[in-house]
Amino acid sequence: MDYKSEYLHPQYEALSREELQKLQLERLQATVQHCMNSPFYKARFEQCGLKPEDIQSLDDIRKIPFTTKQDLRDTYPFGMASVPLTKCVRLHSSSGTTGNPTVILHTQKDLDEWANAVARCLWMVGLRPDDVFQNSSGYGMFTGGLGFQYGAERLGALTVPAAAGNSLRQIKFIKDFGTTAIHAVPSYVTRLYEVMQQEGVDPRRDTKLKVLAIGAEPHSEEQRKRIEDMLGVKAYNSFGMSEMCGPGVGFECKEQNGLHFWEDYYIVEIVDPETLEPVPDGEIGELVLTTLNREAMPLLRYRTRDLTRVLGRTCPCGRNHIRLDRMKGRSDDMMVLRGVNIFPIQIEKILMQFDELASNYLITLTTDDDNDNMTVEVELEKFDDDYAKLQKLEKEIRRRLKDEILLTPFVKLVPKGTLPVSEGKAVRVVDKRKVYQ
Repeated sequence: MDYKSEYLHPQYEALSREELQKLQLERLQATVQHCMNSPFYKARFEQCGLKPEDIQSLDDIRKIPFTTKQDLRDTYPFGMASVPLTKCVRLHSSSGTTGNPTVILHTQKDLDEWANAVARCLWMVGLRPDDVFQNSSGYGMFTGGLGFQYGAERLGALTVPAAAGNSLRQIKFIKDFGTTAIHAVPSYVTRLYEVMQQEGVDPRRDTKLKVLAIGAEPHSEEQRKRIEDMLGVKAYNSFGMSEMCGPGVGFECKEQNGLHFWEDYYIVEIVDPETLEPVPDGEIGELVLTTLNREAMPLLRYRTRDLTRVLGRTCPCGRNHIRLDRMKGRSDDMMVLRGVNIFPIQIEKILMQFDELASNYLITLTTDDDNDNMTVEVELEKFDDDYAKLQKLEKEIRRRLKDEILLTPFVKLVPKGTLPVSEGKAVRVVDKRKVYQ
């Protein structure tokens, strides 16, 4: 292994666009043929009068129907498998709190390829075998734990499976083990920094941290920059989802100009979530992914519900894998208030522009006197009892929010530590309107 190489897998990472597309077509045709071993896909193709040999070009992927999360639930637990269960060695599952969970099966080859993809991501941002990688994700059914664990091991780094929570222990591990890289959700990074401040730990002086992998929840560029300033690190955005294995689907390179999606692993489409037609590059739409080298449970044209856009297909880093913007939110997480479509990330973008504000906030939707209202509660970085000053700040926040979302919400400034804190994904929206329906 050449530690100085910018590429962990140059035979794939350094391919030209033409070479990538040729490889994609070969793998797409093999994947479609393999999917005929799945009872679900075999029936779906027969219903559509479609045959594997009908896929003769990458454009022919549009002949294939979309796959949805509901399809996974309807075929629970193993109805979409393309191999016998005896060949599978692991499964991951969603929480399934509102019905059947979604289950994803893996063969050993699937797990090996997953580890390779995550290792490739970490190598791309400068991690090497002499690094110490600390993972603060939950382990178990959540893919962020084992996904980053095996990826960091495949890269050759010393791994610290710290798991989620227990911030004091996290900080002790960072200091004692000389942790140089850490994976965490953005909201938890903020909490970790607060505890560091309470304990008198200066991350720039007292730790060796240099790289942070963040993902699992939407966050703004302002939030990323704030995190980098807090810890004195470079924070790289990560994208993954359990249906696509987990982390390792997309990752920023050192240029930090968009997420590289590994096109030797996936075909990327961006479609209008209403019409399901492709949108032009640069226009926001729903991300649709097709797996290209999965054995146990390949998925064809899976609707992720995540909203993003194409930024480009080349990069100064030398990789020609498609670059996508950070996720803008989810089409099914969109708030509709008085006929206006609003995403939480729009509100965060504005809040993070104020130095007086901390990172924790909560959006509450209510119906009052038959009118839908939004209240944005946000914590102050430091307590200030100057009422006139706070009023002025609230007014300015409301003004900027109105410019962004075209509605004027109520704004409530609260002391730091007032709002609930989650060790996992942050809860940003509470919709109480259903109580009145």
